[in-house]
Amino acid sequence: MRKSIQGFTPILLILIVGLGILFFAIFNRSDKKEVILPVLEGVNKAITLSSPTPTPFAFQELTIPYLRKRSYLSNLEEMRKGNETLIYTSYVTSYDSDGLTVYGLLTIPKESPSTNAQGDSRRYPAIIFVHGYIPPQNYQTTVNYNSYVDYLAKNGFVVFKIDLRGHGNSEGEPGGGYYSSDYVIDTLNAIAALRNTDFVNPRAIGLWGHSMAGNVVFRALGANPEIPAVVIWAGAGYTYQDLQEYRIEDTSYQPPPPDSERAKKRQQLRDAYGTFNPDHWFWKQVPATNYLSDIKGAVQLNHAVNDNVVSIEYSKNLDSLLDKTSIPHELNEYSSGGHNLTGSAFSQAMQNTVEFFQKYL
Repeated sequence: MRKSIQGFTPILLILIVGLGILFFAIFNRSDKKEVILPVLEGVNKAITLSSPTPTPFAFQELTIPYLRKRSYLSNLEEMRKGNETLIYTSYVTSYDSDGLTVYGLLTIPKESPSTNAQGDSRRYPAIIFVHGYIPPQNYQTTVNYNSYVDYLAKNGFVVFKIDLRGHGNSEGEPGGGYYSSDYVIDTLNAIAALRNTDFVNPRAIGLWGHSMAGNVVFRALGANPEIPAVVIWAGAGYTYQDLQEYRIEDTSYQPPPPDSERAKKRQQLRDAYGTFNPDHWFWKQVPATNYLSDIKGAVQLNHAVNDNVVSIEYSKNLDSLLDKTSIPHELNEYSSGGHNLTGSAFSQAMQNTVEFFQKYL
């Protein structure tokens, strides 16, 4: 027995020493936080926005840092002439967004561009117009928001109303406005496409968004802080805590089928990180409101007090956050008009919108 023990002692020693070295290396490595971040909630809560997080990690594309780092390259494709008025000509055109063909309605003024806020009189200022939630199967390129586009186009702006992926003839599946970056990416690629034209001033491209698109264009601003001007009508979902607090009462909303890619991804997101938690290292990187210090553009909010779909508290909440920054901003409240700012509120809001874009584009 004694001889047998002596014979195995070197092997046992080697195994013990080897395992000891392995465990020492694992638990004393400089990047050990990155290894344990996804599974230790206690560590997650200690992470700040500037701290490293695992790369890559699930749903990284939803975060502002990811959207800032990636590139956006696109061009307008063939322009098919549509409606023509004494003031502008409209075209149905398309551009590439991550391999998908996204269509849109482009209006170009007939009058030569005047000198804008950037001192450029050779090219037009432009507005990327992002639509709110409409059941994708009901969306029509040349019908929805027609009066909005007409008003802006008559005031000397190139207006590019994009059909977000999965809407109209745009390829892809609708990704949703809050828990996907698909629409933000479509918006930023639209900017890239307009910048590559010879009729738009690349330094004077603003964003307009309604309802769901309030979140889309504000996150686009967080991803590209150089965007000079953003106008939002009846927007929702900025801090993401506000979504939990105020909700959205949209009777037209149609949830995606359970077997759709969008529904599956949403469930995977919940499985990975749970519901929104402002203290979680992942969720901290999603709201653009956590990146306000970098924004250089101006923001205008327009909201009706009697909006029964999206509470005006969303806009008041964002306005109060912007009050703590140097970002030029304003909140225009309307006593009537509802969620779409109809009636007299429409004319008031449109005039405020035009004056704001004229000032900052």
